[in-house]
Formats: sequence, C-alpha cells, structure tokens
Amino acid sequence: MQRIFELVGHIVLTHLANIGRITLLYGETMRQVTQRLRVRSIVYQMAHLGADSLLIVGLTLLFTGVVLTLQIAHEFIRYGAQSTIGAVIAIGIGRELGPVLVGVVCAGRVGAAITAEVSTMKVTEQIDALRVMAVSPVNYLIVPRMLACMIVVPILTVFGDVIGVLGGYITAVHYSGISPYTFTHSITQFAEIYDMTGGLIKAIFFGNVIAVLGCHYGLNAPNGAEGVGKATMQTVVTSIIVIFILNAVLTFFLF
Repeated sequence: MQRIFELVGHIVLTHLANIGRITLLYGETMRQVTQRLRVRSIVYQMAHLGADSLLIVGLTLLFTGVVLTLQIAHEFIRYGAQSTIGAVIAIGIGRELGPVLVGVVCAGRVGAAITAEVSTMKVTEQIDALRVMAVSPVNYLIVPRMLACMIVVPILTVFGDVIGVLGGYITAVHYSGISPYTFTHSITQFAEIYDMTGGLIKAIFFGNVIAVLGCHYGLNAPNGAEGVGKATMQTVVTSIIVIFILNAVLTFFLF
C-alpha cells in the first residue's frame, strides 16, 4: 500500500513540476513578445509551418463535411427539415469541427515539427551556443514560432471551414438531392458571422498552446535520438489533450 501511495505521489509531483515549468516558460515567452520581434523569422515559420499543412487540413475538412452531410441529410429530409441542412453544416464546422480538427492536425504536424527542431538543437548544443552568445533562446526560438502559429492556425481554420462546407454542399446537392439554393439560403438565414469568428478565437488559443508545448518539450528533451522521439510524442499527445480541454472551456464562454 505504501508503494502505491509513493507511486501516485511521484506521478502527481512530476506532473505538477511539469506544469510549473510550462507556466514559467509561457510567462517568459509573453515577456519576450514585448521585446524586439524577429519579423523575418516569424514569416519564415509561417511559411514553413502553415503552407505545408494546407493539403492535410483541406483533405481532413473536406471529408469531414462529406461524412457529416451523409449522416444528417437523410434524417433531416425524413423529418422535413432539409431547409436547415446548410446552416447546420456551416455552424457545426465553423464553431467546433473546423477549429478542433485543424488544431489536432496542427498538433500532429506543426507541434511535432517544432519539437523535433528544438530538441535537435538542444541535443547538438546549439541552444547552449545561443546562451554563450548572449542571445535569449526564448526570444530567438519560441516567440517567432508562437506568433507564427497564432497567425497560421486561424488562417488554416478559415481555409478548412470553407473546404468543409464545400464538401457538405457537393454531397447535399449531388447525392441527397437538395437544391443549391436551399443549401446556401439556409446558411445566410440561420448562420451568423460570430459562428465563424468564435471558432477563429479558439484557433488562436490552439496555435498558442501547440507552439509553447512544442518548444517546452523540445527544450527539455532527453539527450540522444530516442529523446527526440519521446519529446515529439509527448508534444502531440499533450497538445491534443489540452486542445480538447481548452475547447470545452472556450465553448462555455464563447457560445
């Protein structure tokens, strides 16, 4: 019994210490944001992290819109509610599915890339070299990636929302037999602009979380190739869990 309590206590203390390190890193990052910004580095990270994610985001949201329409169109038509299908698809993707799925995709694609880069720099002692040259690793590495993610993830969310609604439109019109006017008119009648902007607010927070967690696990990666892989895995898993928790909290306050 004593060993069980010791094990539980060790796990709790380990997680609390990890949360403390993340909090301190986040505070230092927010302080460094007010310092000199490396605009060229931010633009490079936006191109590197964002443009390369367009294809996977587009495919994910396209087939999400298709499947969502396939699931609800038949039932809505049976109960005479086909005039609301377009709005339901647009609101569901704009508020929840768009930002959450983009966040999950970016956690796997962008978060893993950030952790792999930073942890490799740590293992090869490049971060120590930055400190020797009196360059802040937080300002040089974390701030550009955090700001880039906070810009790129909402842009990817807009792109994904449009592709998802387009997939729903194609399925509803060419498979379920709903007229194009009925689909588009329901969006203009029932959906509001805040259904989109609320999702974008979520996406900004998701991008922030992905970048900070990716850099945190990269900076604290164990030495060796195995440590890089372990840090990358921790980033993806933790980011996805935090995104789902944060989504529930933000949904409560935003909608």
